[in-house]
Amino acid sequence: MFARLAVAAALTALALSGEPERALAQDFPSKVIRVIVPYTPGSPNDVVARLVAQQLQGNLSQPIVIDNKPGGGTTIGSKAAASSPPDGYTLLFSSSALVIEPALSKQMEYDPQKDFTPIAFVASNSCLLTVNAEVPANSVKEFVDYARANPGKLSLGFAQGTVSQLVGEYFNRLHGLDITSVPYRGGALVIPDMLGGRITMYWPTPATVLPLLREGKIKALAISSPQRSPDLPQVPTMKELGIEELSLEYWAGIWAPAGTPADIVEKLNTAVNTALQSPELIASLSASRTVSGVEPWAAAPRFLLAAIGPIRHFSRRALAARDTCLAIV
Repeated sequence: MFARLAVAAALTALALSGEPERALAQDFPSKVIRVIVPYTPGSPNDVVARLVAQQLQGNLSQPIVIDNKPGGGTTIGSKAAASSPPDGYTLLFSSSALVIEPALSKQMEYDPQKDFTPIAFVASNSCLLTVNAEVPANSVKEFVDYARANPGKLSLGFAQGTVSQLVGEYFNRLHGLDITSVPYRGGALVIPDMLGGRITMYWPTPATVLPLLREGKIKALAISSPQRSPDLPQVPTMKELGIEELSLEYWAGIWAPAGTPADIVEKLNTAVNTALQSPELIASLSASRTVSGVEPWAAAPRFLLAAIGPIRHFSRRALAARDTCLAIV
């Protein structure tokens, strides 16, 4: 009798083991959701995160709080998100830097493939090769010639662990340029030094420097997007210049800690995609284009998994290889 009761109790326990998780998913969300943004306030990714959060909280009927945690090439915020409870109430808004930084560092405290669950793809963007106004070059060829004639005298500014760093370093290695790398805590911090002539070269998102370009304070030599930007129709693409390796775009998306219940992931994905298709958010992103410059894109969570797959065998040595840049898209 005791044996039968023990078996019955065990079966009952097994049957009920999934109930708490299902109940959690059914009640989700029932409180404030925190979105960690590992970028400085006012940066392109921060702007997009706030616009999406504003629309998303209406879809989820709960407040959404943006928590900026910049630094460490986005690793400080990413680590905080990875170590949060997997209940859907702490999310991460990040770009391709999420998988770039671990690939560039020997020791990391999180693995983008193992420690995160993808929620939704949000937007795409591109890089712009810019130089300060004092540089006597108005094309990529002229700049390469100038850099080769001045080894060790020029500088590349970037936010550490970002696409800007990856593309800038790759460009320099591709052309055999001796340019000093200068890391910054955030991309926005590069601009003042560039305007002051202390930084020679920078690869920002086009929208972040559009006003400066129009005022002639910096110069744009090429863009990484497959097609020319409607905002900068005179700037050639890397593909046009025959630099196929740097013809690419990169992404931004929303993640949750690994182990977040599938039903919660699905709810969040649906809510984000609905937000991205709303006329209000489309209008907001369009109005903020001079800051964000992104193209919204709704997709299933598996898109982000496919995006980070090629990064698995990425290493420091791979920075000099063609697959280095292709792996981020």
